[in-house]
Amino acid sequence: MRTKLAAAAVLVALGAGGVAMAPTADAATAPAHAAHLNAAPATAPGFYAGGSWPLYQSNGPVVTMNLAQSPDGTLYGSASYSGAVGTVTSGSVDGTSIYFVVSWSNGALGRYTGTLGPDRRLSGFTFDVNHPSVQAGWHTNRTF
Repeated sequence: MRTKLAAAAVLVALGAGGVAMAPTADAATAPAHAAHLNAAPATAPGFYAGGSWPLYQSNGPVVTMNLAQSPDGTLYGSASYSGAVGTVTSGSVDGTSIYFVVSWSNGALGRYTGTLGPDRRLSGFTFDVNHPSVQAGWHTNRTF
């Protein structure tokens, strides 16, 4: 029975359009509630990134971020610069780290990652997912 279940899991994973590792026979015998024992604990949001604030990119643009943050650290919102507007399609704050993806009206898909420094300002790195060679550093003057 375990062999059939493992084979079915592989078929389902491959049929979903990707390659996935099937659990071992030993994993199938572990109690369902034990899965969380090996998971790394999530870090609670260490700061609030919500609100409207400028983000300064090293390649010139000053991006205005308009974010809301849920209690678990998930980010929602929009961004704009020089006539381009964008929607935050995913993002979160985790401990002292922040990341978000902005889908821009000009076709760019910006992925931003950064950290909260000792001065309580954010700084990091961004690149266009569609054109990874388009990269820039970024920082804020606002404290969080």
